[in-house]
Amino acid sequence: MRRRTFVKSAVATGVVAVLPGCGRSTPGQSTSSALAAVKSNGDATSLQSAVVREFADELYGTLYLPTDAGYDAVRKVWNGMIDKEPALIAQCASVTDVQSAVTFARDHELLVAVRGGGHSYPGKSTCDGGLMIDLSKLHAVEIDPDARTATVEGGALLGHLDTASLGHGLATTTGIVSHTGVGGFTLGGGMGRLDRMHGLAVDNLLAATIVTADGQIIRASDDENADLLWALRGGGGNFGVVTEFVYRLHPFAGTVYGGYLEYPMGQATEIMSRLAELEPALPDAARVEPYLYVADGERIFGVTVSYMGDPATGESVVAPIVNMAKPAHNSLDTGSYSAWQTMLDGQLGHGQLNYLKSGFINELTPQFIDAFVGNFDAETLPNVWFQHLGGATSRIDGDSTAFAHRNVAFNLGIDSVFTDPAETEDRIAAVRRYYEAMAPFMQGYYTNLNEEGAGKTKGNYGPNYARLADLKAKYDPGNLFRLNANIEPA
Repeated sequence: MRRRTFVKSAVATGVVAVLPGCGRSTPGQSTSSALAAVKSNGDATSLQSAVVREFADELYGTLYLPTDAGYDAVRKVWNGMIDKEPALIAQCASVTDVQSAVTFARDHELLVAVRGGGHSYPGKSTCDGGLMIDLSKLHAVEIDPDARTATVEGGALLGHLDTASLGHGLATTTGIVSHTGVGGFTLGGGMGRLDRMHGLAVDNLLAATIVTADGQIIRASDDENADLLWALRGGGGNFGVVTEFVYRLHPFAGTVYGGYLEYPMGQATEIMSRLAELEPALPDAARVEPYLYVADGERIFGVTVSYMGDPATGESVVAPIVNMAKPAHNSLDTGSYSAWQTMLDGQLGHGQLNYLKSGFINELTPQFIDAFVGNFDAETLPNVWFQHLGGATSRIDGDSTAFAHRNVAFNLGIDSVFTDPAETEDRIAAVRRYYEAMAPFMQGYYTNLNEEGAGKTKGNYGPNYARLADLKAKYDPGNLFRLNANIEPA
């Protein structure tokens, strides 16, 4: 109890320095000062200092306001293109803090953003003028090696989960950048290097604990609130703030066989056509992921090849891919899975400017291959890459989870990563130009990587949307959680 009292007092003092109406006056300032904020409908509002102080006093964690020391560091998210200023940031230190923050936002009709890793490309984990609920301090991971499960707090990063599970010779599907948050990654579907073997992250999600819009803590599993678990498996952050995930783990040795094959750009059509023939017969453990980029003014075509099964058999399994043509560069070798999981961390580090569009590709048809290669020819070009799907992911019915895109072969990403804001307009234009050329071949998109309007969101969930809208009306009838691929309450 004494610890809680100390934390509450320290937090309250921080707020008083900003809002003199919170119990301590500052010369020259009115004791009735209020904090300007924004409601979820976009209207302006204000919060009296006494109300803010009371909120801060409830928290084990820290409430940051715009003039607090540390506010700028806390408000920053991964994508340097996003620069927003919440009116309040509740950095939660407990599940009850999350309850308090959700209740405060609902009672005052505030715009709400939920931040885990802060990796949302379009910046949905922050907002201007609203309340950011920051889960970053809630990052514990507990492994049960006998049950082969991982219990993970909502603010953990994928690297936390990977490190803890691999330490027990176990793993589950996580993404390709270790400083991504587990929350947004999982709730949107969760694609990664093990999905062809073990399914998406949502296919390995056994249970979740969530704070819903009414401030209640609800457990969702196959045995309780199964409808909510179905919705969380791909329905995004529409239904509340998930404070705990429970994942199924799989035995995994931690070593893989793989690397990069690169070829002259003039061979791209030939190699892609051969891949189209070989890909359908590959085992679940094998992945082939073409890519395009520019280095020193030269267009580069390559294929990432990896085998997530026994490395001793990996070389023979991927031999048909290697033997398609003689590569100009071949880095295939046995290596650490952990190294693979972190190899892009620097390239996609915090603070860089990122713009991306993506979509699912069902088949490498000749028409697609011609467009894929032929449109990579302009003054400014993006990075283009594939994520290999299929395998175990495709053997799950489209209505078994909210994530409906089961019959696709690849996710095609088109992005630009840069540091000079003066390049923003040209970089965005390059991504959009190439995306428009690929769009006729796409069948939906991965909600974690795209920002789309209500019409496209509805179409992207297909026949699952109506059920999701009913569940949204049940768990969040006021659409408090709207900064996501938003599902409107039925």
